[in-house]
Amino acid sequence: MSVSEAEPAVRDPAASAIISERSATGRKRVAEPVTNRVRLDGKFFRLGDAKWYIKGFTYGPFEPNADGDPLPDPEQTRRDFVQMRDGGANCVRVYHIPPGWLMALADELGMKLLVDVAWPKNQAISDREVVESAKASMREAAERCGNHPAVFALSIANEIPADMVRFMRAKRISAFLDDLVAEVKAIAPACLVTFANFPSTEYLTSDAIDFVTYNVYLHEPETFRRYLARLQHIAGEKPLVLGEYGVDTFREADEQEQADRLGQQLAAMYEEGLAGGFVFAFTDDWFTHGYRVDDWLFGCTRAEVGEDGKRIEKPAFAAVADAFRRAPQTADIELPKISVIVCSYNGASTVESCLASMERINYPDYEVVFVDDGSTDHTQDILAKFPWVRNIKQTNKGLSVARNVGMEAAEGEIIVYTDSDCEADEDWLYQIALHLTRSDHVGIGGPNLIPDEGSWVADCVGLSPGGPTHVMIDDRTAEHVPGCNMAFYRWAALDVGGFDSQFRKAGDDVDFIWRLQNAGGSIGFASAAQVWHYRRNSIEAYLKQQRGYGEAEALLKFKHPDRFNTLGSAHWRGRIYGADIGVRVGKDVIYHGVWGTGLFQTIYRRPVSLVAQLLQSVEWHLLTAFVFLLSAAFLPLVYVALGMFCVPIVLAIVAAWQAPRPQHASIWTKPLIAYLHWRQPITRGAARYTVRLKEKELTQEARAHRRVQKFPFAPGDRRVLQYWSTEHDRHVLLERIAAEGRKARLKMRVDSGWAGWDMEIYGSRYVKVQLTSVTEHHAAGMLTRLRMDIRPSGFGKVLFAGSLVLSALLLLLLWPFSRPAVLIPLTWWALFLFNKWKVRGPILGMVDTAAMKAGFWPVDEDARKDDPEPAMRAEPISPSAGAGGFDKTSPSDAELARGGEAGS
Repeated sequence: MSVSEAEPAVRDPAASAIISERSATGRKRVAEPVTNRVRLDGKFFRLGDAKWYIKGFTYGPFEPNADGDPLPDPEQTRRDFVQMRDGGANCVRVYHIPPGWLMALADELGMKLLVDVAWPKNQAISDREVVESAKASMREAAERCGNHPAVFALSIANEIPADMVRFMRAKRISAFLDDLVAEVKAIAPACLVTFANFPSTEYLTSDAIDFVTYNVYLHEPETFRRYLARLQHIAGEKPLVLGEYGVDTFREADEQEQADRLGQQLAAMYEEGLAGGFVFAFTDDWFTHGYRVDDWLFGCTRAEVGEDGKRIEKPAFAAVADAFRRAPQTADIELPKISVIVCSYNGASTVESCLASMERINYPDYEVVFVDDGSTDHTQDILAKFPWVRNIKQTNKGLSVARNVGMEAAEGEIIVYTDSDCEADEDWLYQIALHLTRSDHVGIGGPNLIPDEGSWVADCVGLSPGGPTHVMIDDRTAEHVPGCNMAFYRWAALDVGGFDSQFRKAGDDVDFIWRLQNAGGSIGFASAAQVWHYRRNSIEAYLKQQRGYGEAEALLKFKHPDRFNTLGSAHWRGRIYGADIGVRVGKDVIYHGVWGTGLFQTIYRRPVSLVAQLLQSVEWHLLTAFVFLLSAAFLPLVYVALGMFCVPIVLAIVAAWQAPRPQHASIWTKPLIAYLHWRQPITRGAARYTVRLKEKELTQEARAHRRVQKFPFAPGDRRVLQYWSTEHDRHVLLERIAAEGRKARLKMRVDSGWAGWDMEIYGSRYVKVQLTSVTEHHAAGMLTRLRMDIRPSGFGKVLFAGSLVLSALLLLLLWPFSRPAVLIPLTWWALFLFNKWKVRGPILGMVDTAAMKAGFWPVDEDARKDDPEPAMRAEPISPSAGAGGFDKTSPSDAELARGGEAGS
């Protein structure tokens, strides 16, 4: 393993040439014409190659000018636009279709327009005239301005009344909004489309819009921030924009308070990871419904014009201009050094674009540590193009070891992990550092988005179950974040001992986070700390990934049994992001408030059906196979088995039908999604059971534990071992047994507080060993009793129950020819007794070795008969004698080790 000793102070941009089929941002894209139109980029926007944040004002409507436009005259409008531009604005929201001269003016000044399209939204869409009027308005707007380069986006609706949505039903309104989007896209496909929602219809969504817009008027800073965090999860992987926010200086605040509040709101908007927003409003001059409004003063400038022709500015204008100037990184805090750790094994196909994205990160103090885990491709040749990256090359030892190596080499206060098939957003580290340092969390994660590769197969994989995602407890706290985008304080990661080396492919992040949480830490979530993560773009690669996840789940269940259900699947307290993938039954529940008057009306989404998941699981398929086997004894069961076999297929078809339409569709899209929904639980579950059964076998190290002399059993009970100590109670002995078990690579479960035993050791596929202890306190010391119960494993119980059912059917239906069927359960019972005998000796030997190393004296069967001090009657045995006993003198660790080896 070699680590580069020096890191150049200045990175060389020429050293990171990006492969030709990728854009300047690194991500592979479908070819699109070069224009000055704003386009989507995950949860943000881009203009050209640069990330583009909305810094906007709302404008108007005004008293109609001489031409009948709801605008000031063109000269005053130019002065207003120049004033907004000089104040840092780059976008203006108008509430009408703009005339050609206004679009030309915006284009000339480098400004963009968000255009609200008016239609009678206060009337029911059941009225055919209303529907046709709305669609006609969309077509007119798309034709007049949708293809103009100065137009950023069209808003197809602004605050549809809550009582109207409740009356017409949200699902119907959502479908209608999707139709309006289609009207625009048919004429102006490159134009972005949104609709302006508000808290009173929070539950109203549209799958077809390009970004999510909300008008929010909340003045208390922390409440405002919390609501923005909530909206981020509603927006999901789409950009979130504030359509309106502002402060009224007529009723709510004076002008200085307005400035202070707007400054706070702008800072919160960018720090919570929004793509920008529009201050309501640029000026107090406001005219609507035929009247000038003079009792609302939301403007950052007064209605009056000064001698220079500019609007008279309130203090709020300077506050907004200052925030626009500093956006998006508005926080005034000291940011710690960050170490980005990228681990890779044969990832040459994506390493270059990954590191090129690291070069564009906008953060003052960070380093990139690349751990090459024994790659045999040309990864090292690519790394030579990035001399500023700290390059660590080692033999292949697995993902966990590679992550630990990166952690040890890191110099930053915060360590951030990502994968070599990921690309980072420019503000990724800023969002991570900001949210982590401002919270009490010890770690934090962010979303991993799927880049558009133009592949319908990759899109289908993205809509299939089992992908890496985050699990949220609330809007800010995560129960789990995926390993491709997670960050921790380095001290916290070291305190829990880093990553467990047994997880070579997957599961290391889950185990690590659970151990952090068990130690009292918590994990946060930064919605805008996005990375692009390439998903598997073939069926074979996807299923291979799912097999790896299944194997990891099996290992995790041994280590964290309390976090898994009986079938071996992890159970989460929080909500799995993206959990809408699957069969959904029932309706969403919406809180409207009494008579639909709630200002904040919340939706509770229907969850994915747990019953459907069980009916698609590998266990269901195994049960189907068993019923088919029983049909050999009772033929009608073959029809039951056939019906059971069809159930998961039907559910997979339903899940595919409910799945959203991917961006790149084919006639095979829905069939492939259905196939992956059917195949994924089988593949993942089969891998989980294969590893669980394989790992339960006694290892060679465990079988080596033997004891030459007899074990210190309690009188009349050969399940109970007795040990004496003058210093230690049972807890020390249990800890030592656990250590010996780990050394012997045994799979164990330690009591999590809910079990009736202290430790459960898996000795084979058919039996498990449960250890339960108690300590008696005497005047001269402590006597610890350890009971060892050998019981059938869960797998063994299932086999036994199945053998009984099969035997009973054969006896009932094929008598007298089926009399040998009684041998089926008897054969299993003989198998259980054999495995019980095979396991008992090594586990007893391991327990005895652990007792010896922990400083406990064995007490033989007769030593405690009416004797309060059994240790005085115990006959000490020197470790060198090889029997696993102790001399009363304190032997050295080396002597104990020799004694343990001899005892084996």
